[in-house]
Amino acid sequence: MGDEMIPEDKSAAVARGLSEAFGVTAPEAIERITRGLSSDLIFRIVVRGQPYLLRVMTRMDERLDPARIFASMTAASNAGLTPRVRYSSVEDGVSITDFVKAVPLPVGQARVLLPEMLRRLHVLPAFPKTFNYVTAHNGFIWRFRKAGLLGTDEIEQVFTRYEQVCAVYPRLDADMVSCHMDLKPENILFDGERVWLVDWQAAFVNDRYFDLAVVANFVATSGEEESSYLERYFGEPADEFQDAKFFLMRQVVHMFYGAIMILFGCAGKPFRRPDSVPSFGDFHRRVWAGEVDLADNEARIVYGLVHWARLMENVRERRFADALEIVSERNRKQDGFRALLPSAPA
Repeated sequence: MGDEMIPEDKSAAVARGLSEAFGVTAPEAIERITRGLSSDLIFRIVVRGQPYLLRVMTRMDERLDPARIFASMTAASNAGLTPRVRYSSVEDGVSITDFVKAVPLPVGQARVLLPEMLRRLHVLPAFPKTFNYVTAHNGFIWRFRKAGLLGTDEIEQVFTRYEQVCAVYPRLDADMVSCHMDLKPENILFDGERVWLVDWQAAFVNDRYFDLAVVANFVATSGEEESSYLERYFGEPADEFQDAKFFLMRQVVHMFYGAIMILFGCAGKPFRRPDSVPSFGDFHRRVWAGEVDLADNEARIVYGLVHWARLMENVRERRFADALEIVSERNRKQDGFRALLPSAPA
């Protein structure tokens, strides 16, 4: 069964999965898939001449909870959004799904297919847990602010604007939906006809605009493309409030990716900042094309700085102030405003 690949403490669990799914205890062939940042062990296996994907969780805890992950994956599978689940065991952290032989997905085609895919995802019954922004901010965003990794002046300038977003961005029940939350290119597979979403480790109930903002980093690089993208998702042109929420959530995503990637890339220690970083569009085109390995710490730092530079640019735009005002005005007309994002600790 490729014993040299499957950890000894997981061999019996994998054999159980193969037996329940296919009536065999070993695959005919097994090949490790190493691309990506997941701690899971992922394999392409062949059983009775057909390829499947075997995923073995090596970490199971509150953050990487197989009950949440597999429930979300199964719901998506039942809706035809992710490859068919052949087997999953919460106790063992093992799953087997159909294998998708992926081909390149042109960005122009992705701009059409992905908002429609997100619309189907976001109407699924609620996933088991809601994303905890307080924990995420304490672990990354506020930690990044205090880490002293970038210039104090620029940190405070950007965080002053970011706190304005935290103060006005509303938590609306209608927008709290089942989200994938890790829609990087390697988790978006195209078989030549349809798109599949894979890797549900980060799946939670969250504001719909989070998924929309992450995907837009790759497929909506101009105002015209952004409008078309949102229209395909909503089924009609986005109104002023939807457009403003989308823009503000894009800044939240820039902050998340900037903080997380820089912190991970430098392990929280001072680093030499490059004299220049690639443009936002160029870097994302390279990521989409598979030319960037984000397992590399230097690439992570550059990716974080790319998001940070875009955030610095955007919070100075007139559109930022307009979006804050539009959302604030809508909040004033609603009863019982609730913020989605936490305020900075005192």
